[in-house]
Amino acid sequence: MIPRRTSVSPALSGRTDAGASPRTANARLLVTMATFSKKRRQSQVKSGSQSTKSLADMFLRGPTGVGEEGRFVEGSILRLTMKNFLTYDYSVLFPGPNLNMIVGANGTGKSSIVCAICLGLAGKTAILGRGDKVGLYVKRGCNKGFIEIVLYKTGGNVVINREIHVENNQSLWMLNDRHCNQKSVEEEVKALRIQVGNLCQFLPQEKVGEFAKMSKIELLEATEKSVGPPEMYEYHCELKNFRNRERELENVVKEKASFLEKAKQRNDRNKHDVNRYYEKKRHLDVIELLDKKKPWVEYETTRKECEAAKKERDEAKKQLSALKQAQAPMLRKIQLIDNQLKPTEAQIKAKTLAIKEASLKCKQKQEQLDRKHKEIEDIKQTQKLKQMEEEDHQKRISNTRRTIEDLKAELAKVADQPDVTPRINAVNLELRNIREERAKIEGEKGDLRREKENLHAETRMLLRKLSNMNNMMNAKEEKLRGRHRDTHAALQWLRQNRQLFVGNVYEPMMLVINVRDHRFAKFVENHISFHDLRAFVFQKKDDMERFMTEVRDKLNLKVNSISAPEDSCSRRPPSRNIESLRRFGFFTYLREMFDAPDEVMSYLCHQYKVHDVPVGNEQTKAMIKTVIEEPYLRVLYTTDERYTLKRSYYSNKISTSNSAVHASQYLIITVDAEEKRLLEQQMKGCESKLRDIDERIKALQAEAATLDRRDNELLAEKKHLCEVKGKKRQLEQKISTKQDSLRQMEQSVINLQTIEEETKAKIAVVNAEKVSIITVFLAQIKLRSKLTMEKVYLALDSVGLMGEKNKLENDCRHGASELKITEQKCSRLEQRKVQLTEQCKGLLKRAMSICKMRPDESLPEDLRNAFSKLPDTLDEIDAMLNEERSRAECFTGLNENVVDEYNKREQEIKHLEKELEDESSALNTYRQNISEAKERWLNPLKQLVEQINDKFSDFFRSMQCAGEVDLHSENEEEYDKYGIRIRVKFHSSTQLHELTAYHQSGGERSVSTMLYLMALQELNRCPFRVVDEINQGMDPVNERRVFDIVVRTACKETTSQYFFITPKLLQNLQYADEMTVLCVHNGSQMLPPNQWDEREFIKRCRQRKAVA
Repeated sequence: MIPRRTSVSPALSGRTDAGASPRTANARLLVTMATFSKKRRQSQVKSGSQSTKSLADMFLRGPTGVGEEGRFVEGSILRLTMKNFLTYDYSVLFPGPNLNMIVGANGTGKSSIVCAICLGLAGKTAILGRGDKVGLYVKRGCNKGFIEIVLYKTGGNVVINREIHVENNQSLWMLNDRHCNQKSVEEEVKALRIQVGNLCQFLPQEKVGEFAKMSKIELLEATEKSVGPPEMYEYHCELKNFRNRERELENVVKEKASFLEKAKQRNDRNKHDVNRYYEKKRHLDVIELLDKKKPWVEYETTRKECEAAKKERDEAKKQLSALKQAQAPMLRKIQLIDNQLKPTEAQIKAKTLAIKEASLKCKQKQEQLDRKHKEIEDIKQTQKLKQMEEEDHQKRISNTRRTIEDLKAELAKVADQPDVTPRINAVNLELRNIREERAKIEGEKGDLRREKENLHAETRMLLRKLSNMNNMMNAKEEKLRGRHRDTHAALQWLRQNRQLFVGNVYEPMMLVINVRDHRFAKFVENHISFHDLRAFVFQKKDDMERFMTEVRDKLNLKVNSISAPEDSCSRRPPSRNIESLRRFGFFTYLREMFDAPDEVMSYLCHQYKVHDVPVGNEQTKAMIKTVIEEPYLRVLYTTDERYTLKRSYYSNKISTSNSAVHASQYLIITVDAEEKRLLEQQMKGCESKLRDIDERIKALQAEAATLDRRDNELLAEKKHLCEVKGKKRQLEQKISTKQDSLRQMEQSVINLQTIEEETKAKIAVVNAEKVSIITVFLAQIKLRSKLTMEKVYLALDSVGLMGEKNKLENDCRHGASELKITEQKCSRLEQRKVQLTEQCKGLLKRAMSICKMRPDESLPEDLRNAFSKLPDTLDEIDAMLNEERSRAECFTGLNENVVDEYNKREQEIKHLEKELEDESSALNTYRQNISEAKERWLNPLKQLVEQINDKFSDFFRSMQCAGEVDLHSENEEEYDKYGIRIRVKFHSSTQLHELTAYHQSGGERSVSTMLYLMALQELNRCPFRVVDEINQGMDPVNERRVFDIVVRTACKETTSQYFFITPKLLQNLQYADEMTVLCVHNGSQMLPPNQWDEREFIKRCRQRKAVA
């Protein structure tokens, strides 16, 4: 069915794509077309009228409805105005309240309308996936662009204006004709429930593939924002925050409970130590009292001793005085005898000295006699030695004579042997030849060793170069693993199972592509998508299917694979020789910038036309306006930009788009494959030469060993011959030497008679000296005897006097001994008294100091009472002290900190118990709040998902397929893990599979995405939806089915505004009256708005229908 209410408006000027003018209030049809010629316009109308009614009928019927604005949902777009925006000079669009189908050829500017909606509603440029700077969306050659959007709102529409400036990438905003900032616009848009960043509401062309890549969690949040009640997403966020807070509280309670339990356990362990501490303290208190009492007991004991010592001293003094009076007469007699003994003792002493001197002289003379006896013995011993020497001398002469006779006999035998000199000369000649041969071998071995060292050095250099190249390849692999681990895992599997494949299999392109100059890496990487850079390339399709079965289905790895074209395209020539393009600054084609295996290069030439993409320099950038007019150019590169050229099939005009060339991330690491191959060949050559050298060295060593053996044999023979030749000469020399020695021995004979006479003369001289010494010795002996007798007479006189003295001393010895003992006793007692007096003073001072008393203070009553309970003797106190100290020492490892920590921890335990009770109560209250919030969120969410599932399943059943939507969560309490799972089945022989970016084909993903969005459309929570070119990957059957569903769903009165952008439509599709079709054209023949006449257009349509 053709839309029932229509209105017509053209584009405005130059290269603009779409436009509109005020029209009737009901649903409208906006048609813009290039007015190349009358015939072209006629064919255009016919081509769009292949359904049940003609396009002309649609225009003839005209608008029939009134009050159409009342059908708009609040937040829907009433008008969109663009000026100097992308391909538009100036254009105004009036969308309808239901389905708005924007149709036009590629490059006409359909997606520009999507960009204008996004940027006009304060959306980010990242949403569009095009340029990252807003200034790139202004039409080339203009300094600023303009967007105006009118949104429907009860009580007064909202008008948003955005003026974009290229120079600084800044925007000026107006809201309802008032200047404002971007935040005010964002708040107004949010209040109308418009979410251009939500893929469930706004799906631009560059983001279509990302819908299937959304995780279940992201899809749930996008759905909540899109069709859920306003509070649903807030409840979800609140629940996630609640759950995080609950985890924190649970951790706090758990930590406090654990800390409390540990504190109790520590105190239980320390309680025994505390009791032991107090027990020890009781013993220490007793010890302290004993230490205080002990000085007082010592003082009292010492004081009593001092009094007793004083009494004893006084009695000893009286006894000493009486003894002294009784001893006086006997002492006077003893003194008189001592006076008589002194002269006699002096004479005895003088005689003793004289006797001693005479004895010393006798001793000296005795020593002289002993020396003379020794001298005679030495003379006799010398004579005996001379006799023995002469006997030995005669024996040596006899032995020498026998040796000479033996040598003469041996010399007679040697004289009969032949001459060996000729044989010795022959051996010497052969030895010289062997040495020359060995020198040659050593020289050759030295040359080989030097050559081997040079080869080793060259091998090490080659290994370093190959290692550097391998390290660069490893760096590429590390980058691949960091960006896409599944591909890296598949790469490892391929290397281990390469034998499973028949044809050539290549690792991901980014590993096998080698850019010849790292400066060119950015061009190659920008031209080839990362999707293909990480793809494996197969020569045979069967190998690719086997690989995908093993890796994707069995290992569940998300990888890409490519089958190379059957006919190689790697040598395909470019459309034009590069020399013809050098005047524009082009210096090469993209294919010439890198090396790759033939199958990989064939695919790139077939898919990316790398053989036909020229690369230029700054000159190209400066001449870009001239360059883009050059025919046959489709894609080209300057130093930092990529240009894509599209030529219109209608006007032959060229439209261009450009984007920045980003720096290379993966291909910047370059390895020259040819250089690596040459290095490997050189490596093999070095290894072969080393093997040859080793074999030659072994052969030379074998030759040298043979020469060494022969050399040793000749040396042994020469030695034997030389011994034979030299033996006669040696014997003659020995005989001559022995004869000389014999003559010398015969000349040195000793005369024993002369020696005997000399010995007798020496002994006579010594005996004469002995006689004179004996004479002196006898005189001294006589003198010593005389002095001894005189000393004896003096001693007898002294003995008489000593007897008398001894008699007197014996008479008074008893009294003197008693006197002496008494004197010593008096002295000792006096010292004892003084010592005890000082000791008493010190002990009293010490006792008062220990008790902390003043000098004039008496002992306190409490100490008297405490002292009364303790022993009164030092022995008892010491015994008790030792006992108490022993008991206190049993309590080791204790200090006052244990008690302080115990008491402090008891307080902490009470405080922790109170905190734990409060935290547990708060946690229970929090859990109750979470349960209530969960009910508010989860039940409506389940109902919402069930409604989506019903619609989604119905849509799939209508397409003879199966699909379902459910709420998925591994743990009901983990609210940040909830998600929406989409499962689809397109073939009756398969099971339902989750929708992912890898499992389904591109067309299947597009169908699933579109039907999910249509399921959301009927729930009518957002003002409008935008879907850009989602039908491109669908086959005709699915595209027709999806189109029917879109028309039925989006044209219901209960649904909101829907924008469906497509470059083409199938024939004989079913339409609805509620649709608005916006046909976008582009060309230089567009009519200016002031020349557009809607009535004339309708009139021409009627005339054509009448003629037909």
